[in-house]
Amino acid sequence: MPWDSLLNAGMGKLALILAALFTGGALYITFVEQPARLLLDDENLLRQWRPSYKRGFTMQASLAFIAGLAGLAAAWQMDDWRWAIGALLMLANWPYTLTIIMPVNSRLNAIAPKEAGSQTRELIKYWGKLHVIRGLFGICAILAYAVLL
Repeated sequence: MPWDSLLNAGMGKLALILAALFTGGALYITFVEQPARLLLDDENLLRQWRPSYKRGFTMQASLAFIAGLAGLAAAWQMDDWRWAIGALLMLANWPYTLTIIMPVNSRLNAIAPKEAGSQTRELIKYWGKLHVIRGLFGICAILAYAVLL
C-alpha cells in the first residue's frame, strides 16, 4: 500500500474513531447521566446539570468539530465526496446546538438553584430530549464513515 493510501485511510479511521468517541459521550449523557440526575430533587437537579453541561460542552464540541474536519480531510485526500456526508453530520451538531439547545441552556442557567421547581425539571427533561438528536447525528456519522472503510 503506498504511503498516500495509508495516510488517507488513516484520516478516515481517525474520523470514525472521533465520531465514535463523540457518540459514546452523547449516549452516556442520554442513557446514564440524564436519568440519574432526574432522580434528584429540583434544586440539586439544576445544581448537577450546570457543571455537567459545562464540562460536557467542551468535550463534545471539540470532538464534533475535529471528527467533522477529519471527515472533510478524508474526503479531500481520497477524492471521495462521500466522506463529507459523515463530516457534515458531525458538524451539524454545532448549528443544532447553537440554535436549538443553547436557548434552553440559557434559560436553565438563568434560574437560581434555590428557585428551581417543577418548571426547571420539565426544562431539563426537554433538554434531554433535544440532546438525543446529537447522539443520532453521531450514530449516522459513524455509519457513514464505517461504510467507507
